[in-house]
Amino acid sequence: MYTCPLPPNKPCTPSKLALQYGRLYLGLCNYVATLKTDTLMCLLAVVLIYVIFACALARGTEAQTVGLENPACDGKTVLVHLFEWKWTDIALECERFLASGGYCGVQLSPPHEHVIITAEYPYPWWQRYQPVSYKLGSRSGTEEEFTDMVQRCNAVGVRIFVDGVINHMAGVDRQGVGSAGSPFDSMGDNRDFPGVPYTPDDFTPRSMCNSGSGSVDNYGDPENVRNCYLVGLADLYGATDYVRQKVAEYFNKMIDIGIAGFRIDAAKHMWPADIQAVQDLLHDLNVDQGFPAGTKPFFAHEVIDRNDGAVTVQEYYGLGRVTEFRYCQKIAWGIQDPNQLYGVYDPGWGMADPDKAFVFVDNHDNQRGHGGAGDTLTHKWPHDYRLGVAFTLAQPYGFTRIMSSYYFGDDSDQGPPHNSDYSTANVVITSDNQCSGGWVCEHRWPSIYKMVRFRNAVGNTNWENYFCDGNIVAFSRGNLGFFAMIKYGTMSQTLQTGMPAGAYEDIVSCQTVNVNADGTALISISNEEEPVLAICQGCTCEEPPVVTATPGPDQTTPTTTQGPTAPPIIDGIHRTVVFMQKQTNVGQDLFVRGGIDAGQRPGCTSDVTTDPCAIDHTINSLGDTSHYDKYNSWSVGDTRLDWMGAESGQGTYSGQPASGTPLAWTSNQPGNPGYQDLNEWGDHYWMVDADMDCSQTEEGWFEVKAFVTNAGSGWEGDISQVASCSGTAGGGAPYTSNNHLGRCGYVNVFTFDSPGCIINLFP
Repeated sequence: MYTCPLPPNKPCTPSKLALQYGRLYLGLCNYVATLKTDTLMCLLAVVLIYVIFACALARGTEAQTVGLENPACDGKTVLVHLFEWKWTDIALECERFLASGGYCGVQLSPPHEHVIITAEYPYPWWQRYQPVSYKLGSRSGTEEEFTDMVQRCNAVGVRIFVDGVINHMAGVDRQGVGSAGSPFDSMGDNRDFPGVPYTPDDFTPRSMCNSGSGSVDNYGDPENVRNCYLVGLADLYGATDYVRQKVAEYFNKMIDIGIAGFRIDAAKHMWPADIQAVQDLLHDLNVDQGFPAGTKPFFAHEVIDRNDGAVTVQEYYGLGRVTEFRYCQKIAWGIQDPNQLYGVYDPGWGMADPDKAFVFVDNHDNQRGHGGAGDTLTHKWPHDYRLGVAFTLAQPYGFTRIMSSYYFGDDSDQGPPHNSDYSTANVVITSDNQCSGGWVCEHRWPSIYKMVRFRNAVGNTNWENYFCDGNIVAFSRGNLGFFAMIKYGTMSQTLQTGMPAGAYEDIVSCQTVNVNADGTALISISNEEEPVLAICQGCTCEEPPVVTATPGPDQTTPTTTQGPTAPPIIDGIHRTVVFMQKQTNVGQDLFVRGGIDAGQRPGCTSDVTTDPCAIDHTINSLGDTSHYDKYNSWSVGDTRLDWMGAESGQGTYSGQPASGTPLAWTSNQPGNPGYQDLNEWGDHYWMVDADMDCSQTEEGWFEVKAFVTNAGSGWEGDISQVASCSGTAGGGAPYTSNNHLGRCGYVNVFTFDSPGCIINLFP
């Protein structure tokens, strides 16, 4: 009888799982061998059977791997969380920026119907995490707008990932009507959510919770963590077939529309078997939306594991990626002490395996001091944050997500920028490709979005040629890319890049880096605001192409071009306002200095009282509460907009002299101590309101530059302002300058160290 050989090692390169089926192969082989056929024919038949089987199995396994742990993004490896954005704005952002910027996809805020909270706080962000039903009607938009967004983003190769809140429904002792019109009642023992529908039988029995309060109170006990109510939220009984089916119906509806996967909120508080049961009921991704046949949805499970409880990320292996909150701590510590950066992945600390980890510098919770908070970098410290995100995108550990936030100051409950009726405001894109209107848009910061290209280009190569001197950090990614950054100051140093010889463009600064035959190159970083350098094979520093976005349902495309130019005001005294958007640290103050630069008006002097380059003004009060004490004190005796700083006789505050014309921190949030009705954009818009002598300007235009005190940077950097400002007044200055250029008699809006400008008429 013919004896079958052992299975071949790599017929058509099957997966490891395929090779595990060797016994089946041998069985098939021996069965064929019993047939009365020629030995050679037997062998050929067996090989053919095995190859067909192994290759088919390999293809199926590959599709599953791409789905659960690696999004179907054609090699792109960075998600962005557009936190609290409207669906209409996300559709536009996919088309105008994310696609050309190389982003894999967008994580959404939860799209389900949610509670509307006004009593204890007006419309906080966390109302989105209290479901009322699984209808697709939320603060971000309607089901029609959701569908339009998903399909438009897919059309340009940007995938959509949903924040799935399936551990619980709304909090106990709430009742009312949700964002899509569904009533609900969770008062007392009621658990009525007819929009699903759920009844009390669909919630975890209180008898299963071993805490006296019924809520989670012992993270050292997995039964307590998973069977008790999380912060008083009505806990779904995920072990029941009915709950699993309802969750799967919700997920499948969105999969059929065209989404690519999910972040599972509070997965730590769900039994892994319950999550697996839901996953087993899910459809494959929609081939009509460009996904390969048989592709499963991607999953990233929120498991806050900082070695401080009984539940670990490893318990969720096999269900998709797991959030690695220890990375947030590691990167924050490393930016403070660059000597620690090589150890950002610390398996000895229990951190998730690289092929399981879902990593980020911050998220919507811990940037506010909530879940997983502590030792976290955020946009509030932009210099260190840029370094942290750039390093994260350069190093090889985990699958990355970056944050795109809105300003919230010290108010960790504050909802997104909003209109007067608290509907979410549009995201405003300025002429310098950044955001305003209260939106931070870290994903548009140059040293962040350009590093997305770097991460895509270097793939899964290892880091090599690591260099650190306590200030400079540099390394190569195989021979495909090289990255360097400096925490303080500038650098010019020869380092080993690991790259083939040739001339490369630094994708951040656009300077040329010449790599020698031995792989070394002179590495120079001179921009302290964007202190990173990156080169990679096939990469250039070109900006993403401008793409004309397509308006969605009932939406017009927002414009970043100037409005109708209002006539110049060149005579008389006129009210003039300057806003300067700047996120400062606690205790820092912002001033402006200005007038007309000596390069434009000869004869400037250092005598403020007679200087022809200074402009007379009178500072107007913004309020008489304690919030404005500094502004009001420093406004006393400030009679001219000048370049010198404090004037003789200008007021002081607690003994601290002024450093120019003072600005006051303002907000567009009613009820905030810094609220000003002229502020349409958000927090951190510092403001001065003055009556200015327009006859002393240049054809109605004046110049300003910001100055930060109390351990601040001092003078703002030079500005190359855009040719034409946007806004209801708009206009272009009659000359160029290294300063911001504003218009006398109007509302002028600038961003610190940014060339953009908005000039509005007074209401």
